[in-house]
Amino acid sequence: MTGDRHGATLADMDLSDLDRYGAARLPALLSPDRCTEMIALWDRPDLFRKEVVMARHGYGSGRYRYFGYPLPEPVAALREALYPALASQANRWAEMLGRGDIYPARHADFLKAGSLGGQDKATPLLLRYETGDWNALHQDVYGPHVFPLQVAILLSEPGRDFTGGAFVLTEQRPRMQSRPEIVPLGQGDAVVFPVRDRPVTGVRGVHRVQMRHGVSRLLSGVRYTLGIIFHDAA
Repeated sequence: MTGDRHGATLADMDLSDLDRYGAARLPALLSPDRCTEMIALWDRPDLFRKEVVMARHGYGSGRYRYFGYPLPEPVAALREALYPALASQANRWAEMLGRGDIYPARHADFLKAGSLGGQDKATPLLLRYETGDWNALHQDVYGPHVFPLQVAILLSEPGRDFTGGAFVLTEQRPRMQSRPEIVPLGQGDAVVFPVRDRPVTGVRGVHRVQMRHGVSRLLSGVRYTLGIIFHDAA
């Protein structure tokens, strides 16, 4: 993946904050040049299968576009490179929660299992926010076959390209008020976070907490994000 700073070190990425806070930041996953290349894909309508205008559906304000298969090479390469370490984390979480889920080492094997149930539409996406846009707290599930972790990569430069627009997570704790978490991102930084829930160890053992994510209101400029979701849509 020319222009990316992590490359072969992805297997060694530090995911420990996933257990502590529900999100792990991957600094400088993409170089500025690679971010610029990714943003330019927005102007290639042939690469996308669907556009969503958020305001029409009550999702917030802004637009996002799902890539179609075959994915652009840099997007496909990122998805493949990130998956193995995340599958290891997902299997550890499944064991903690007493689930029988076993996520295969190869992403292609995971996708094949989903396609047998009719989930075969690509889910990686580009998101574009302009001044005043925001994204409501949500979960990217898309069907019963779910990989429990996903990645968002900030492609724009905060302070130069936009202001505001923070990445926000909330954790719904049992019998308690929800806990917010803001992950500060620079251009090319990524955040790994749960799609739906995560295990937390408390005084009574391990329990599951629900997670949602969104983006606060953009105060100025334009903000692009690349979303990498590892399960497909029905």
